Amino acid sequence: MPIMSTQTPTPPAPTTGATDAVPRLHIQGLGRDFATRSGTTHAVSGVDLSIQRGEFVALIGRSGCGKTTLLRMIGGLLAPSAGTIEVDGNNLWRGSTVDESAITKLGFVFQESNLFPWLSVLDNIALPMKLRGAGKQDRRARASELAELVGLGGFEKSYPRELSGGMRQRAAIARSLSTEPDLLLMDEPFGALDALTRERMNLELQRIVLETKSTVVFVTHDIPEAVFLADRVVHMTPRPGRVRQVLPVVEPKPRTVDSTTTPEFNEIVRNLRHDIDEEN
Repeated sequence: MPIMSTQTPTPPAPTTGATDAVPRLHIQGLGRDFATRSGTTHAVSGVDLSIQRGEFVALIGRSGCGKTTLLRMIGGLLAPSAGTIEVDGNNLWRGSTVDESAITKLGFVFQESNLFPWLSVLDNIALPMKLRGAGKQDRRARASELAELVGLGGFEKSYPRELSGGMRQRAAIARSLSTEPDLLLMDEPFGALDALTRERMNLELQRIVLETKSTVVFVTHDIPEAVFLADRVVHMTPRPGRVRQVLPVVEPKPRTVDSTTTPEFNEIVRNLRHDIDEEN
C-alpha cells in the first residue's frame, strides 16, 4: 500500500456533528515580518492551512523556514503581521492582542521539557490545573491518570533530575494534556534525544494521540519522523516560509517500526528529502 500521495488533499470530511464542519484550526494569509538593522525580514508569508479535529499535521522544512515562527503565532506567543488564525471558528488574534479564552484551548510541548526541578513528576503534571483553580484532589487524580497514560506509573514522586531525557519528555507531554487542550502544539519535542529513545517516543506519542484523539501540530527537522507520525506533512519553503506542498500519509494507524522499512515509506522520505535539497 502506498504511504503517501503527492497531490495536495482536501482535509478529511467531518463525520459527526454540525460543529465538526468548522476546522479545529484555520489559517489564512498568515505572515510575520521582523524589523532588523539591515531592513525587514519576511519570516512567514501567505500561509493558508486548515486542520480538522483529530488530525496530526507535521511541519517540515529547512532551518529558518519559519516553522517555529508559525507555531508561535498559532500558540498565541507571537502576533502575526498579516492574516488570521481561527481556533474552532474564533479569532485567536485581534491585532496584536491574543484572545485569552482561545489560549486555554492550547497545549505546548517544546524541545526542552521545562519541568520545575523542585516539583515531583505528579506536581509538574498537575501544575496547569492548579493554576486554573482545580481542587487538589481532582488535579492529583487527573495527574495520576496522565502519568499512567504516558508510561510514568510508579515515578509520580520522582523529581526531574531522577528521570532520563525521554521520561522528562513524557512528563512534559502529560502536563500539556492535563487541561485537555483542543490543540496540542509540539516544537521538536524529541530533537535532543538519542535515536533509539526518539524511536520509542514516536511510538508512545502515536499511542497517546490515538487514545486522547488529540489534534496536533508537530514541528520537526526529521523527515522519517514526520512521515511516521503525521496524517499530513506540510513542507515549508525557505524564508519567507510558505507552504510548498501538503502531502497526505495514507498508511493506517497505529503504525509500527516495520512501517518505516517498506519501499513505499522510504520512497516518499527520499522524495521529500530531494525536494528540500533542491531548495539550495
